[in-house]
Amino acid sequence: MYTDRERCVRAVQSKDARFDGWFYTAVLTTGIYCRPSCPAVPPKPENMVFQPSAAACQQAGFRACKRCRPDTSPGSPEWNQRADLVARAMRLIADGVVDRDGVPGLAARLGYSSRQVERQLLAEVGAGPLALARAQRARTARLLVETTELPMADVAFAAGFSSVRTFNDTVREVFALSPSALRARVPHRTPALPAASPGTLALRLPFRAPLNPDNLFGHLAATGVPGVEEWRDGAFRRTLRLPYGHGVVALTPHPDHIGCRLTLSDLRDLTVAISRCRRMLDLDADPVAVDDQLRTDPLLAPLVDKAPGRRVPRTVDEAEFAVRAVLGQQVSTAAARTHAARLVTAHGDPVDDPEGGLTHLFPTPEALAAVDPDSLAMPRTRRATFTHLVGRLAGGEIRLGVESDWSRVREQLLALPGFGPWTVDVIAMRALGDPDAFLPTDLGIRRAAQELGLPSTPAALTARAAAWRPWRAYAVQYLWATDSHPINFLPA
Repeated sequence: MYTDRERCVRAVQSKDARFDGWFYTAVLTTGIYCRPSCPAVPPKPENMVFQPSAAACQQAGFRACKRCRPDTSPGSPEWNQRADLVARAMRLIADGVVDRDGVPGLAARLGYSSRQVERQLLAEVGAGPLALARAQRARTARLLVETTELPMADVAFAAGFSSVRTFNDTVREVFALSPSALRARVPHRTPALPAASPGTLALRLPFRAPLNPDNLFGHLAATGVPGVEEWRDGAFRRTLRLPYGHGVVALTPHPDHIGCRLTLSDLRDLTVAISRCRRMLDLDADPVAVDDQLRTDPLLAPLVDKAPGRRVPRTVDEAEFAVRAVLGQQVSTAAARTHAARLVTAHGDPVDDPEGGLTHLFPTPEALAAVDPDSLAMPRTRRATFTHLVGRLAGGEIRLGVESDWSRVREQLLALPGFGPWTVDVIAMRALGDPDAFLPTDLGIRRAAQELGLPSTPAALTARAAAWRPWRAYAVQYLWATDSHPINFLPA
């Protein structure tokens, strides 16, 4: 996108918010960088330089605009559409891997050398992994400075900086203000939280409009596992297993943002928690591009026009979702929740939730691998499927995560007993994040196809769906929405 200069100039001159996060505008005369929708008077085209990331702008010596705050724009949808090396690296960096394990750890997770990862990122994103991680730390630091009363030293370490001095220097360089000056600029700062809620933060998660919350929150609430997930007071709440501890998040849909209230046992997990919540809600999607493509099919167009902006409900824990997909094979939503709740009560790690009814973290694959299969109230064949899956996950033979190679994981899952195309594709769609995953054998999809006049046999429907690529996972959401199942409605 950023290499198409003429298109970028038009986007900046029209202040088109749809391109926020796709590229950044660095202004040569002022030394600042902005999002395309910046409300300031657009600079002359000859003074514009376009960069693919905030990190690339910072590395080139530009500082963030104080009006449009480019550090708060949604992330690029590019990294959630692809499964190549750069996209997987960007997802891992957003998940905090560089801060925890360094560049060698990032490279090891990807299966490449550090040099190769650095070269690929520089070529496409304009910055290496350290610069990208630094830009992310700066964003997190600003969030903590502006929304909490934490001492600056605590902010520095929670944001991932190794020292207060590095934190101070980075904030001054990126935002042209000291941390204390950043805090002083907030006119109505959120008051300090009571001692009864240590580690609790309230923030806003931006997204590209439009966003239809009905199927997104409806699906998460209707399939929620008791003790791990719940719908309470207009918010979807769930527990989070994080690198340094655990957390509880409450996510509330609003017209222009998602309200996010996070309670963390360790503030160093803030960046990772935000990244995983954004991923679960598919907030970095480009709904305009998706819907425009799906509207080219005259039978899908009325569904898109009726409720545009549907997202794919995903997950904060890929291994957890894979286990739940097996538990849900050939049973109702209620039965799947019951099976999962039993596992949670027996093998999950307990947590304290004074604000609601959350009681546990979902069990790890290691804990589930130790479960006696005979204790599982399910058919023998499904018990074998469950045992094989958790054994491979616990042993590291199958790795489900943001760094996963989608094609390889599909092959590995299909090789397991009891894994057919439906189970593999639903995991690809909701756990791996493949936007082109498709479920032609799903009963709800076949019913919707028949009602709309689309081909209803799997082979014929797959052939028709070729025109929906690469957004077939979003077409699934629109087709499911023709049914009256609770997953399609925002809970009361």
